[in-house]
Amino acid sequence: MKNERLLTLAIETSCDETAAAVLRGGRTALSNVIASQIDIHRVYGGVVPEIASRCHLEQVNAVVDRALADAGIRFGDVDLIGVTQGPGLVGALLVGLATAKAYALALNKPIVGVHHIKAHICAAYIEHATLKPPFLALVVSGGHTDLVRVCGYNAYTVLGRTRDDAAGEAFDKAARALGLPYPGGPAIDHAARDGNPGAVVFKRALLEKDSLDFSFSGVKTGVRNHLNTEKQAGRSVNIADIAASFQQSVVEVIVAKTVRAAERCGETKVVMAGGVAANSRLRAALEEACRERGLCLYRPSPPLCTDNAAMVGAAAYFKYAEQGADGLDLDAFPNLPL
Repeated sequence: MKNERLLTLAIETSCDETAAAVLRGGRTALSNVIASQIDIHRVYGGVVPEIASRCHLEQVNAVVDRALADAGIRFGDVDLIGVTQGPGLVGALLVGLATAKAYALALNKPIVGVHHIKAHICAAYIEHATLKPPFLALVVSGGHTDLVRVCGYNAYTVLGRTRDDAAGEAFDKAARALGLPYPGGPAIDHAARDGNPGAVVFKRALLEKDSLDFSFSGVKTGVRNHLNTEKQAGRSVNIADIAASFQQSVVEVIVAKTVRAAERCGETKVVMAGGVAANSRLRAALEEACRERGLCLYRPSPPLCTDNAAMVGAAAYFKYAEQGADGLDLDAFPNLPL
C-alpha cells in the first residue's frame, strides 16, 4: 500500500559518492546530499576501491546528518530506510549497508535494499510527476549500458546490454588515451564542444542485425590506434576533433538501438538514466530522434543522472509499497543482476 506521506531516509555508497537523501512518498526529494570523492581519485586516474571505502566511513554519518537537517526532520520522523545493496564496489556497499542497518535497528524502522540500476531508472519519477510504467529505459553509466523494458514499478525486462565495455567505461579509457582528466565522460563532453564530430571516422559497432546489445571496446581501441598512427607519422592531433568524433560514434549507436527497442516493444515513453545520461550530445541526439518518431523522452536533470541517494529513496519507496521490508541480514552483492 502506497503512502505518499511516508518519509524515506536513503543512503548510497556503491562507488565513490557518499550520498544521503530524504524523500516524501516516492517522488518528492526533501534533500539530496552528495559528498564527492572525485578530487581524491583524480590523481590515480580512476576509483581506488580501498580509498573509496575509507572515505565512505569518514563521511557517511555527516552526510546523513546534513540530509536530515536540509529536509527539516529528525531521526525519529523517518519511516523507512533505503540503501543500495548492489551492484558496486563490495567494500563501499558494505559501509552503506552497515550504516543503514544501524539506523534501522536503533530506530526500529523497516529497511529496504535497492538495486543500483533500478534506482537510476527511478530517478525519473522524482522530476516527472506523471511518469508511470510501462516505458523503455536506457541505462547508460560507467558500468552498464542496458536497454530495459519497465513493465511495472518493480518489474524489469532487460532487452539489451553491453557485451564488453560500458559506454562510461569507454569514455574514461578514451579520455585517458587523449590525456584528458578524470572523470573522462565530462572531460570528453567538454572537449568535444570545440571539435568536429566528422573529423575522424570511428567504427560503429551495431553487431548482428536487429541486435539490441552494445559493444564499445572497438571504438575505444580505435582512439588508441588513431593516436598511435598519427604519432608514428609525425602528425599532430586535434584532441577536440578526436573527442567529438569518438563521442559521436558512441552516441549514434546508443540512439539507434534505443529507438529500435522502443519501436520493437511498442513503447511510446523513453527514460534516460545513469551518469552518461548527463552527456550533452547524447541528451540532444536522443531528444531529436524521439521527437522525429513521436516518442516522449524523460530526461532527469544531470544531478539526478549521476549517483545520488534521492533515486535510491524513490526505488526503496516503490519496492516497499509492493514487496514490504527486507531483514537485517541484508547483504551486499557487487554483481547483483537486474
